[in-house]
Amino acid sequence: MNPRQLKTFLAVARFGNLTRAAAEVNLAQSSLSDQMQSLEQELGVQLFERSRQGVTLTPAGHVMQTYAEEILALHDEAGIAIRAAAETSEQTLAIGTLETIAAEKLAGFLPHFREAHPEIGLTLKIGGSADLQHWLEDGSIDLAITFDRGQTDERFISRLISHEPLSLISGNAGAPLPTALAELSELPFIATGDGCVYRRLFDTAFAEAAVAAPRIVTQADSITTIVRLVASGVGYGLVPRLAIDAHAKRGDVFELPWPGKAPSASLIMVWRRRRVQPPTLSRLLAAAQTELRPLRPADARLRHEG
Repeated sequence: MNPRQLKTFLAVARFGNLTRAAAEVNLAQSSLSDQMQSLEQELGVQLFERSRQGVTLTPAGHVMQTYAEEILALHDEAGIAIRAAAETSEQTLAIGTLETIAAEKLAGFLPHFREAHPEIGLTLKIGGSADLQHWLEDGSIDLAITFDRGQTDERFISRLISHEPLSLISGNAGAPLPTALAELSELPFIATGDGCVYRRLFDTAFAEAAVAAPRIVTQADSITTIVRLVASGVGYGLVPRLAIDAHAKRGDVFELPWPGKAPSASLIMVWRRRRVQPPTLSRLLAAAQTELRPLRPADARLRHEG
């Protein structure tokens, strides 16, 4: 087995289609088939079931997929660590995050980090929750900054940055103030689709209070879109407070009191578990842990006085 074979194998496993997998790894389909046959011969097992509909993994293939991912991750990790130790690697970091976090949290933080560490190049990738997970797995990003989805994966380390409050918002300044959670169940809401981290936060807020979730009248693909739809009067929204500050100041949306304990979202950093952590990533983690957390009153006073 070699890294190229393993990357080809994972492409076939991911697409279930030889033509699409060949395009992904820049191989002729015949060359791809030869690689897979060679890998099966080396292992002495069948990794794929082939049919007119495509290819699917055999039980042995599923085991192989797990090890192939780990072997490639370790291969890349070793190269990074060795080059860093020899001080020959380019110092770059790729960060993945959600749209709202990028605009409201990282837009201020990253320039400060870059100023403090001009030798480190930064790349910011914006995507959904599933994108961030995929990018972490394939090594496209070094770090994800996102809201916690309650998932655990031994391949990765997560660290809490802050608890971000969620806000109940309306586009109507005269909207009646809810006095009980049950009243919210009768209201029309706008939310992201199933599987999105924001939708999980929405559903969890009502599930933890043992109250039926409201009817979703419109699904939107981003928090910015949800806020704008709320401002237009389509319905209510439950969104991270950090996403509405500018809109609230302009009077586009209005925050309503949440009956009972207000829900919050855990903002976390997630990165791959490694034997040797790249020094550049360690610097970023330390800076993010300090600068992205909410200021305590004493900290805010000192910063203001300084």
